[in-house]
Amino acid sequence: MGRRPPSSGPRREPTPIRRPPTLLVLSQVYVPDPAAVGQYMADAAAEMARRGWRVRVLTSRNGYDDPSVRYSRRELRDGVEIRRIPWSSFGKRSIAVRLVGGLSFVFQAIVRSFRLGKIDAILVSTSPPIAALAALIIGRMRRAPLKFWVMDVNPDQIVALGGARRGALSVRLLDWLNARVLARAHDVVVLDRFMAGRINAKRDVQDKLAVIPPWPQEDQLQPIPHAQNPFRAAHGLEGKLVVMYSGNHGPSHPLATLLQAAARLVTEPRVVFMFIGGGIGKREVEAAGLANVRSLPYQPLTTLGHSLSAGDLHVVTLGDDVVGIVHPSKVYGAMAVARPILLIGPERSHVGDLLRQEPIGWALSHGDVDGLVKLLRSLLEQPSEELAARGQRAHAMIRNGLSKAVLCGALCDVLERGVG
Repeated sequence: MGRRPPSSGPRREPTPIRRPPTLLVLSQVYVPDPAAVGQYMADAAAEMARRGWRVRVLTSRNGYDDPSVRYSRRELRDGVEIRRIPWSSFGKRSIAVRLVGGLSFVFQAIVRSFRLGKIDAILVSTSPPIAALAALIIGRMRRAPLKFWVMDVNPDQIVALGGARRGALSVRLLDWLNARVLARAHDVVVLDRFMAGRINAKRDVQDKLAVIPPWPQEDQLQPIPHAQNPFRAAHGLEGKLVVMYSGNHGPSHPLATLLQAAARLVTEPRVVFMFIGGGIGKREVEAAGLANVRSLPYQPLTTLGHSLSAGDLHVVTLGDDVVGIVHPSKVYGAMAVARPILLIGPERSHVGDLLRQEPIGWALSHGDVDGLVKLLRSLLEQPSEELAARGQRAHAMIRNGLSKAVLCGALCDVLERGVG
């Protein structure tokens, strides 16, 4: 047997295999749950996986709006590893019920994080508001930078809606948590300039603050002409002016003005008011018992383009006291399917900014039922081209700067920033 000849050069060390960086996502809600927060978290997670990151998600196993819905305990979706935690969402019947679910989610997320190996960054949002507590503890234990994505501001929302007093213990504890998270976070992302002002008033984070609006689900939201839309045919909407509200029926989005206008127009057969979605405000819609009002649950993402395109005018409502606290992301879906917008709420708001930027719709104040009835009667007499023109301008705004590719990409750039 021959001997191996001696090496003619210095021995080479094997090249070490680089481990992809790991992003931990903490969110009580995640797809396939229809809540908007979960969809945005899923979009960001999928994009980070496409960029070569290992993305691991801890989320609730039960539905956010309907806790009787149970999802798979483990799932690999779009390259993202999802682990769902039991007994961490009990619905939205009351603040107390939501708090119990949030605390259960926080505790279990912390325990499960011990088994996740190396963590290079943590992404947490505000669903539930105390989810940031888990991110703080895990981030400190694992020495991982924290990325804080603010989608609504609490306890400000609870106080604005009369759910708690400003000096209440629960409010002071949430304010304390916010201060700690804002101080600890490497980056803070908010949805509009009004939210940026509120966050900076809590703590000056201007040097690490990014303003990035949410985006429409353009993959599923192409404009569909009425004549080719099976949703309109299935619900008998041919020849109707469909005034649509699609999204969360929450207390931050008052529906009283819209329902009062529906009552005034109940004898007008050409107008239909369609409410799609969920939330505690759904009871108000269904209790109205109006013949010209249709109420449907959230629609599957695969058919969302059909339902949104079925509307002729999309209504976005915003409470006067919650500007900068919540952000009505439903506006982007309507714009993506080239439908005009009616804002019922303060013009000094993000949606008001969009309406001033381009003539894509109208704005009315809460309580202006006369103005709303007058607008809808005028739309019945106008050529359909007027609505179509405003819708096309809205669609162009999505293409020219508010697209998923642009905004989700900008968010993921922030997530990658400063992570070695």
